Amino acid sequence: MSSFDKAGVRQESDYVGEVSIPSDMLFGVNSVRGQENLTVSPITVAHYPEFRNAFAQIKWAAALANLDSSVLAAPQCEAIVLACRDMIEGNCDASLIVDLLEGSGGTSTNMNFNEVIANRAQQYLGHSAGSYEVVHPNDHVNCSQSTNDVYPAALKVATYAMLAGLINEVELLAQQFEKKAEEFADILHLGRTCLQDAQPMRLGQLFSGYASLTRRLAAELANVRTKLLTLPLGGTAIGTGFGAPASYRAAVYNHLQEITGVSYVAPENSFDAMQNMDVFSRVSGELRTCSASLGKIAADLTVLSSGPVAGLGEIKLPEAQAGSSIMPGKVNPVLPMSMIQLSFAVIGNDVAVAQAVQYGELEINHFEPVVSSRVFDSITLLTRGIKQFREKCIQGLTADDQRNKDHLTQSMAVATALVPKLGYASVSKLARQSVAENRSLLDIMEEKGVMSKSEAMEAIEKASRPVFDV
Repeated sequence: MSSFDKAGVRQESDYVGEVSIPSDMLFGVNSVRGQENLTVSPITVAHYPEFRNAFAQIKWAAALANLDSSVLAAPQCEAIVLACRDMIEGNCDASLIVDLLEGSGGTSTNMNFNEVIANRAQQYLGHSAGSYEVVHPNDHVNCSQSTNDVYPAALKVATYAMLAGLINEVELLAQQFEKKAEEFADILHLGRTCLQDAQPMRLGQLFSGYASLTRRLAAELANVRTKLLTLPLGGTAIGTGFGAPASYRAAVYNHLQEITGVSYVAPENSFDAMQNMDVFSRVSGELRTCSASLGKIAADLTVLSSGPVAGLGEIKLPEAQAGSSIMPGKVNPVLPMSMIQLSFAVIGNDVAVAQAVQYGELEINHFEPVVSSRVFDSITLLTRGIKQFREKCIQGLTADDQRNKDHLTQSMAVATALVPKLGYASVSKLARQSVAENRSLLDIMEEKGVMSKSEAMEAIEKASRPVFDV
């Protein structure tokens, strides 16, 4: 119920009592209750455009399906569609006031969208917001739906949309690693295992490994993205479809495909689709794997660039900013550090998602808001973080050719390359002498007449080439 006073506000009421709503706002009493009772974060349901758009697209498709099923009149349908378009354009964001992390199992979120769309539709039909004379939030905007099928469907649609940008960024990072692999293809490099000198290799080979990993991360994200195409729409409250006409489900999927350009489909088992959110364990798991893998690469770069005097210094990172407020001239590897820190946050988000997926009960999972919050956060952190990492760190990364070569030739790691010619026992004895005397193994071998430096370098060059196609 709604009434109006002379102070530019309208009054709406529910069984709890009356609330005052500014006349220029499109939300209603249910939205106010959700905001008053369940605000715990600074992020509203309008914060992520993809989530807002997903709800609007589903309400749009539902209105058309309800028109097809003769449970909604043409003027109501047209006004709802116009309101949904307004919402997608961002014109209703100020009225989307419910916290994304609200704890009502999504009811407050769904009602916020229902009320805003209903009131905007009312305006299109020449009626006041809050009167609900022609378009009602529950009877018309929410017709043939419930929070229990709309919210998880919107979550999937939004996640599917958001992953496109992330996958693109991961693929661009892979391309950048491939360029560095080519750029560093001829630079001799000391391979290390357990942070100890190991075998000769090429610096380009190291970066080719990073490129291969990153390509695989993009492929796995793309694969898990396809698992979001099955939506629970038409299941209404618990999967029986009660509350929607028989023709609704097929119609709503047809219209949603026309609106989004994506072929979303109905589930094989509606009860499974309502009860379980295991797909988000998989999505979040791939986000965690992506962040952890890139965090590992970032950690490698901090080690390889350490110094500039007392560390490895084999690569040089772009100098982004001053590294200390007390030590003049210090520059820290802040961009790789940022990538590592980001990975901690995404891994933490994954734990929250796993808990939420586990604690669904019986016919529905009412912890979908925390899944939305954490998955959207992870995708956003990764998308922005990877772009920054690629543009400001990897793109301008250079190598110190001579330092790489010196570290290799001065280490006992070259011993492995010499075993085929001199034998393990002989080379091992010389290698230990090299360590004990803190002298180059190549110098010792030349002094003893075992092998000239030029012969040794030929062996090292050969050892640093792969023995099979990679």
